This record gives sequence, C-alpha cells and structure tokens, in this order.
Amino acid sequence: MTEKALVMPQEIIENKIFLVRGKKVMFDRDLAVLYGVTTGNLNKAVNRNRERFPDDFMFQLTKEEADSLRFQIGISKTAGRGGRRFLPYAFTENGVAMLSTVLNSERAIHVNIQIMRTFTKLREVLATHKELANKLKELEGKIERHDDEIKAVFDAIRGLMMQPEPKKKKIGF
Repeated sequence: MTEKALVMPQEIIENKIFLVRGKKVMFDRDLAVLYGVTTGNLNKAVNRNRERFPDDFMFQLTKEEADSLRFQIGISKTAGRGGRRFLPYAFTENGVAMLSTVLNSERAIHVNIQIMRTFTKLREVLATHKELANKLKELEGKIERHDDEIKAVFDAIRGLMMQPEPKKKKIGF
C-alpha cells in the first residue's frame, strides 16, 4: 500500500482534533477509524503497551467530559444502550505518534504521517495567528499615538483658522 493510496484530505483529520484539558487531542474511536481497526483492538494494543503511554501522551476522559462531548460532538450513546462500555481515551500528539509503534501495519504508518503533518500545520497556523495578533496590537498602539498627534495638528489648524476678534475701541474714559 503506497502513501498516495492513503492520502485523505487534511480537513478530515483537522476535524477530529479537539481541545480537552487545554491539550489538542484525538479520541480513540476516531483514530481507530483512521487506522482501519476497531476501537476495542486499538485500546487492547495500547493496554498491552501501557508503559509507552504516560499521562501526557494519553488519558481517559472523566464521565463529565464524556457526557459533555456526547452533547457537543455526538460520541457514542451511554453504556447499556448500544454504546461504549468504557470512557473514551484521548491521545495527545505524542500519544498519536506512539500509536504507530504499537499498531504494526503499513496503513498505521501512513495515517500516522498524515496526522503528524496535520498537528504540525495546526501549530504553524496558531503561531501565525499569534504573530498576527501581536502585529495588530502593535499597529493599534501606533494608530492611537497617531490619533493623538493628528488631533493636535487639527486643533492647531483650527486655532490658526479662527479669525482673531478685532479690537474694539473703547469709547469714553
């Protein structure tokens, strides 16, 4: 299987990256679909290699987080209703990279490369936005300074344009 055969639009991967606990993560079910395995098999592979997935690589959602996501993005139904029996796992960028070492398939390697490129692109976009925000803030500061300077110029021009009142002669003593 060639890398070209697995190319998927980057937007598909981008739409599967979420912000949870202040970290950009992908969920086990989404990764399983991308890798072409079941969520159960993906989690089994992870559990067999648990030492490769410290807490900053992967964490399990709390019930409250899972419930919140269920309403926001439509993850599986609750257990007992045909849904998941276990709370979902969230994989950080490092966790996703580690997945390619425990899922030994050509597809996993190629999908992982695409995911890593997507994370890199998102980092670059965020850096660009930060730079742009900083430049905008700097520009706003310059405009405010210029506004004050322009106002002073207009005040001076108005002062020059005003006709001096003619001096009236005093009548009488």
